[in-house]
Amino acid sequence: MKNKRTAIAKLRELYLQDHRRKYPSMPEYARTSPRYTDKTANGLTKMIIHFIRLNGGQAERINCTGRIIDNRKTFTDVSGRVRTIGSVQYGKTAGTRGTADISATIRGRAVKIEVKVGNDKQSSYQRQYQKDIEAAGGIYIIVRNFIGFYNWYNLKFGSNGNR
Repeated sequence: MKNKRTAIAKLRELYLQDHRRKYPSMPEYARTSPRYTDKTANGLTKMIIHFIRLNGGQAERINCTGRIIDNRKTFTDVSGRVRTIGSVQYGKTAGTRGTADISATIRGRAVKIEVKVGNDKQSSYQRQYQKDIEAAGGIYIIVRNFIGFYNWYNLKFGSNGNR
């Protein structure tokens, strides 16, 4: 089991190796890796997706927030000022309720990853989705930080996916 600093350093190393392969003529002093953080759900999601892709897997973020319904109206009032009234709302999603944040294929296995940061907990829809995925033979995991994901990945698929 590695510590958080080592896991993030490995992700940066993989990113830079891929960058060197894609852009061989770029001078070394100009290369930088993204600023990775697992303190937010967006940051952790980005780290997980990059890690899976850099290890030869396929991963994508799943957005299930629903569609935006814009009820705003813009008009010019009697004094000539432009005003906007109304609100924006979200309608029901056309996607599956409770779907995981990341859908991935790692070494031929379907993996669904739910990202939870802080006190965030699974909803009843997410628990049912987890049961459905596992019943179908897929892998479902809940990730709270990058070191947890990194260690799980290495146990399940070997060091850096080279099993």
